[in-house]
Amino acid sequence: MNDPIKPAEQRPEHPDFWCKRFGEGVTPWDAGKVPAAFADFIAGQPAPLDTLIPGCGSAWEAAHLAELGWPVTALDFSPIAIETARNILGNAPVDLVCADFFTFAPARPVELIYERAFLCALPRKLWADWGQRVAELLPAGGRLAGFFFLCDQPKGPPFGILPEQLDELLGANFDRIEDAPVSDSIMVFAGRERWQVWQRR
Repeated sequence: MNDPIKPAEQRPEHPDFWCKRFGEGVTPWDAGKVPAAFADFIAGQPAPLDTLIPGCGSAWEAAHLAELGWPVTALDFSPIAIETARNILGNAPVDLVCADFFTFAPARPVELIYERAFLCALPRKLWADWGQRVAELLPAGGRLAGFFFLCDQPKGPPFGILPEQLDELLGANFDRIEDAPVSDSIMVFAGRERWQVWQRR
């Protein structure tokens, strides 16, 4: 006998799951600030990159990029997450879009995709689609940079991914060019995330 399908607010692949959490203010993945490794990476770039932030949530990093004059699109499929981000961004020049990452068509070519608590929010059945989509969106030389929740945590979100699983998702199209421990993780990710940069071949 098949399990009955859970209601939408209990399925992380559905916007209602995230609307419920943002609506109730239960967002333990939200650091409320810009992580140090991200700020350092951005500061080290010779010129602004057209950046896409899928699953942007509160969009702290989008605000940081906009302050520096970077073109940035912040994307979330939860309307309440988008409202939260809009309140944080104020008048910052960010393209804030309510859309599904898997069907979203960017208005401009993307040079950088920033990963922060998006992949680990996705059920495993969507991981292969995620790997394919980031490869489709980035041209040769484009980069996927961010934080990866590397552990064997089957229940989620956050869903842990093992290093070899991540390699399987990205290795066919990307080279990993940076891999470093993270010193300022928030509690839910502490000791189990790494900063990585992957470059599109």
